[in-house]
Amino acid sequence: MKKIVFLLVVIVSLSACSEYNKVLNKGDIKSQYKMAEEMYNAGKYTKAMTLFEKVAPTFRNKPQLQRIRYMSAKSDYALKNYDLAAYRFNRFINNYPKSSKIEEAYYLAAQSQYKLSPPSSLDQKDTYKALSSLQTFLDKYPNSKYTKEVNNQYKELTEKLEKKAFDIAYLYYKTEKYKSAIVAFDNFISEYLGTKYKEDALFYKFKSAAILGEKSVFYKKEKRLKNALKAYKRFIKYYPKSRFKKEADKELEKVTRELEITESLNRKQNDGL
Repeated sequence: MKKIVFLLVVIVSLSACSEYNKVLNKGDIKSQYKMAEEMYNAGKYTKAMTLFEKVAPTFRNKPQLQRIRYMSAKSDYALKNYDLAAYRFNRFINNYPKSSKIEEAYYLAAQSQYKLSPPSSLDQKDTYKALSSLQTFLDKYPNSKYTKEVNNQYKELTEKLEKKAFDIAYLYYKTEKYKSAIVAFDNFISEYLGTKYKEDALFYKFKSAAILGEKSVFYKKEKRLKNALKAYKRFIKYYPKSRFKKEADKELEKVTRELEITESLNRKQNDGL
């Protein structure tokens, strides 16, 4: 029985495939357009797209072209061709601003860009594009049924950029580029005021400043060690019970000793003058 059912499925599939190829290669425009819609509605988007592309030139300047363009964009979206889907939806928005599908087109254009956003470890060019597209949707449709979802996605991508910025600063610290780390952590804290990484950023800025001061040549040492003390005070002001406090206090002792020695040597040099 199972073999019979399998054979029937194969026969039906071959028949459908044969019919599709017949319409694709020898059918008239009307039959091709009809089958394109049938393929689209059946979720056979690759076949639908082939037919849509074939019939589209015939419907130039006709009402059917709007529908073809929209279904083509949705087909690319369903096939996870998000770069092409974003392009098609944006072209649809520009060409048919009064369409009944315009809100959904804005939404799916934003979703296409959102899905192109890479992990935080990679270049974030597409994330910035996605944020712009999501913001455009929110500006145009603040009360849409999609608003809550889009707001959540916007927050998610913002946090991704936030993590990227922190990771860059932390990488400077890990690779012992302490001057760059200090600048990067300062920029990070200024740009992301409410960041969840603030404790880490303040601590590693202090660590970077402390190590930089301790390793500096003599004539730069005093100023840099004093900057490290300022960084510690700022860190402890915001996080007096930080999980980093024990490590920070040990580093502070080293900075304080180094500063005392450096100030003493500076005084001796000045007295000698």
